[in-house]
Amino acid sequence: MRKGSGPARWSSRFAFYLAAVGAAVGLGSIWRFPYLTGTNGGSAFIFVFILACLAIATPLLVAEFMIGRRSRRNPPEAAGEVATSFGRSLAWNAIGILGTVATFIIMSYYTVIAGWVMAYAWKCASGELTGLTRSAVAGHFHTFLSSPLRVGAWHLAFVALVGSISARGVNRGIELANRIRAPGLLILLLILVTYALTTGDVTRGLTFAFAPDFTKLSPNVVLAAIGQAFYATGVGMAMMLAYGAYVPRGASLVRSALVISGSIVLVSLLATLMIFPLVYQYGLNPAQGADLVFNVLPTAFAEMPGGRIVGTLFFLLLVLAALTPSLAGIEPMVAWLEQRRGLSRSKASFVAAASVWALGVGSVLSFNAWAHWHPFAGVARMQTMTVFDALDFISSNLLLPVGALLTCIFIGWRLPRSLVDTELQEETTGTRRMILLLLRYICPIAIAAVLVAALA
Repeated sequence: MRKGSGPARWSSRFAFYLAAVGAAVGLGSIWRFPYLTGTNGGSAFIFVFILACLAIATPLLVAEFMIGRRSRRNPPEAAGEVATSFGRSLAWNAIGILGTVATFIIMSYYTVIAGWVMAYAWKCASGELTGLTRSAVAGHFHTFLSSPLRVGAWHLAFVALVGSISARGVNRGIELANRIRAPGLLILLLILVTYALTTGDVTRGLTFAFAPDFTKLSPNVVLAAIGQAFYATGVGMAMMLAYGAYVPRGASLVRSALVISGSIVLVSLLATLMIFPLVYQYGLNPAQGADLVFNVLPTAFAEMPGGRIVGTLFFLLLVLAALTPSLAGIEPMVAWLEQRRGLSRSKASFVAAASVWALGVGSVLSFNAWAHWHPFAGVARMQTMTVFDALDFISSNLLLPVGALLTCIFIGWRLPRSLVDTELQEETTGTRRMILLLLRYICPIAIAAVLVAALA
């Protein structure tokens, strides 16, 4: 929309639910969650993650929805619009600015990983991985990463797909993509879970993930689980500020946030059910870290009967998982370019997608030509980080927690209680009090702990 035109709206509450869930349920739930579970002791990590989603991420999502709907502005201007209406400083725009910058940075490397996923969907479908030995599978992935042209081409392909869908607008682009993606992702996920539970080592896989073992509970596990709750729900990324601006009056923001948190927990648990039985069935290491998806599982696909089909379905699942969060990830910039710069929707989407791709080139090169370049070598905490590592650290460990902490202070302490009562008028008095209590006390403590741990 151009300056002066009416703001976009979701066509229905159901469309908003689909879009919000689509923004949050992505690679963080299906790729990142299982490998973090594997490296952080299994069941203890899952237990804390579920609590963090409900008690920390959910109220923060509600707060972002409130700011977005109240302001009807793009994320960099949303909090300032609300603040000035209550006589507060325009400087509160820092919330949306930090979130937009962080999300832009995250999308630059998130879309690179999504490009890997697209590439592996093709590799599995074409039979390129079929019959390879375990060492050959690992070597294949490292050979792939060593080619900047190959990795860059798949990165460009994914970003082009995201930009073309975004250019169609909120209703004909984002909504439609979510209506297709939601059932597609669920069907593929259920097929793969069924396969894993009928062919994998269910006993060892489920025991590792779900048998209570609180001896593994440590401060590091707790902080990792809280951090994953932030990452998976998109808290602090400005995506929900943008999507909240399109929410009609009458929609329950608490119910919307619970739908998102519940969906993330459900998909994360289904991904666990899908992955760990297969990992144990083929004698692989569940604590393999980020290599779990691109080294460990392709090894299983190369050895199992029907692995070509199963592997193709798995990586198609990840492509779908990456798509709608990427649409949400560029939306803050698209909305700002439309409202502030007066660009048409198609031009704003092109500029946003092209900018994400350009910054992403640094991450592409981090695995080959720039693998030994450490741009922040003079900073003790970052001296061994590549461009990819540094972008991840700055956005996920610094910008997002600071933005989320400011959101807690803004809604919990600087704005009148009347805002919460008005924006959450569909909820009970007890629910409104609980949201405010969590935003004032529990969420800031958890966020501060994550921030301190990241800087330690």
